[in-house]
Order: sequence, then C-alpha cells, then structure tokens
Amino acid sequence: MTRLRVGVVGAGMIAQVEHIPNLLALRERFELVGVADPSQTVRAAIAERHGVPTHPTLEALLAERPDAVVVAVPDALHSDTVLAGLDAGLHVFCEKPLCFTDREAAEIARRRDAAGRVVQVGYMKRFDPNYQAALDFLPAAGRGLRYVSVEVSDPDSWPFVGHRPLTRADDVPTELADDLRARQRAQAAEALGAAVDGDDLRGYADPLMSGVVHAVNAVHGMLDRMGIPQGDVVAGQIWAHGEGGAGSVSLLDGQALWHLAQVLVPGVAWYRERYTLHFDDVVLELEFPAPYLNHQQTRLVVRRSDGGRLETLHVEAGYEEAFVREMEGFWEAATGAGPARNTVEEAARDSRLLTAIAAKAIAAKSVPGTDFASTS
Repeated sequence: MTRLRVGVVGAGMIAQVEHIPNLLALRERFELVGVADPSQTVRAAIAERHGVPTHPTLEALLAERPDAVVVAVPDALHSDTVLAGLDAGLHVFCEKPLCFTDREAAEIARRRDAAGRVVQVGYMKRFDPNYQAALDFLPAAGRGLRYVSVEVSDPDSWPFVGHRPLTRADDVPTELADDLRARQRAQAAEALGAAVDGDDLRGYADPLMSGVVHAVNAVHGMLDRMGIPQGDVVAGQIWAHGEGGAGSVSLLDGQALWHLAQVLVPGVAWYRERYTLHFDDVVLELEFPAPYLNHQQTRLVVRRSDGGRLETLHVEAGYEEAFVREMEGFWEAATGAGPARNTVEEAARDSRLLTAIAAKAIAAKSVPGTDFASTS
C-alpha cells in the first residue's frame, strides 16, 4: 500500500481534535511528517502529545518533503495556503470554505490542473454512511419535490470537544491577527462587491461561509443526485449580531423551495443539524450529531403512507466516522485508487450561493423598514 507523507498546516481545534489523531491512526496510508503553526504554545503541546516534528511556518514544513498537505489554517488564509501547496507539487486537502471568490477558485483550479494534483475540500458529511444511504431514496429528476429545510443550532462546539486534548493558542503575534482580519475584510469585499464589517462581516464569514456551508454542500450533493439544477437565491438574512444566517433558494422554476438557517446558541450545550426533504409522497429526514462526537450515527428517517397508514422507516447504514472516511477518500484520490471528491468546482458553487444569500441580507438593511431580503 502506498504511504503518503503528509504535513498539517494550522493546528487549531479541527486539526487537534480530528485531523492529527486521524492521520496518525491511518498509519498504513499516511506518515505524518510535521505540523506547522505560528503558536509556540500549540507547537510544544503537539510535539509532546504526538511526538511529531513541528514548525512555525509552512515553508519550514515543506523542508520535510511531504507528498501532501492538510490545510487547517483560518479561513481567510485557505486560498494562499492551498496555492503554496500546489506550487510545491503537493496534493492538498483543505478545510471548508475553500475560498470566498470565484477568482480564487479559478486560480486554484488552474494551478491544480497544471500541477496534476488533487485538491479535496473538507466536507466530511458527504462521507457519512447514512447521508450516502439517503441518496438511494431520492426520486429521479426530483419528482414531486416541494420543500427542502435545513436547520442548524450550534453552541460553537465547546460541549463536544472535551474527549480530545486541546491546546488553545495564546501567543500568536498581534501582526498576524491584524493581517488575518484585513484579509477577511478584503476577501468579503471582493466577493460581495462592497466593503462590509461588523455584524454583516461576521454573519457572512461565520454562520454562512464557515457554518452552514457544510449543509449547502450536502444539499447540493442531493440535488445533483436527482439532476436538479442550481436554484436562484430569493432571500437572505443575517441576525443575532451576526451569529445567525439564513437564506431561501427557489428550485425547479419556483415549484420547490430550499430554506436554510444556522444560528449560534452559545449558552446551550445542544446541537441540532436537521435536513428535511418533502416530496409529494415521501418525506426524508436526516439529523446529524455534533460533528466532533465521533462514530455517532446520523439519523435517517423515511416516511410514506399507504392509504391512511403512515409507514416510518429508520435506516442504519453504519457507524463509520465521516472524518476518517474523508481522509481515506483523500488518500484514494491522491494515489489514484479512487476518484477526486469534494472538488474545487463544487466548493466554488457553495461559496457562490452563500455569497448571494449574504448580498441579499446586506442589501435589505439599506431599505427602510426592511430586515429580510427577497425578490419581491
């Protein structure tokens, strides 16, 4: 079995709780050759905890001569880090969102193709066993689709990461933090076509681009399975001081509606992520557990009626961990053992839809007496 030499750049929560432990566990497929992070505190903890080399910069990590890199830096640094990995001839796994703008996505795709390498985006839900089982229940051509509902209530992960040791960075240089904020504002302004800050910037960058983007990608996968084309964004909203984001998308020439919403509820140790697809004669419901509670089964329920009798089918496709399966999928794509999944093009479509939702929400605020954007 081909063993990929892999480095991790960015050692925050997702890297410490999922990617580093999972790469080490998949030792037949990966050799973790190093971790890069600007925090000396985090580097010391990683080195002590896992016994792997650590580095302050990506450039230093590249001296370990990896075959691939896992990008888990803050969102505004994703695009530049992915490009640096491709320029070094590496396969790249990047956490979501891949980038904010079509320009960045096009450049990543161009350099990916020139390098002949794989770029996979971290949408682990596509690898969830019950998500994949749900695809088999979807009717061809979306026959009878009426409504898609996505509802996410998130306490911002704090109740669900205690099972892994986690060291927070408290020593990142001020100039790096300032640069990160400047990059985020610049990328949002380019994507939206106007400068944004405060609640609008937070709503766009957090509950939308970094939160419900998972659900957008998952629903896009379902629509693709049914052959339903991209819909039109008809409404958007940002509320709760930028900690809530929502949008509505018209599908099938207005015959169906897709509504999605994510809200941060920091004081309640409870997580819900529920997708419900309503068709003329069947209702499918997927409810995902909190992401970091590994090997918890996603609940898939199929409801139909035979006359006046309701039939409810509870599907259990397995307990395999989606975070692990996505790394196995990355290994397969990088070694030629399987297809590339969660591609640049798919990620660009997700970002484009969420940008349109944010633009609708922000535009509504400029209309007196209006706080919800729509086409009417």
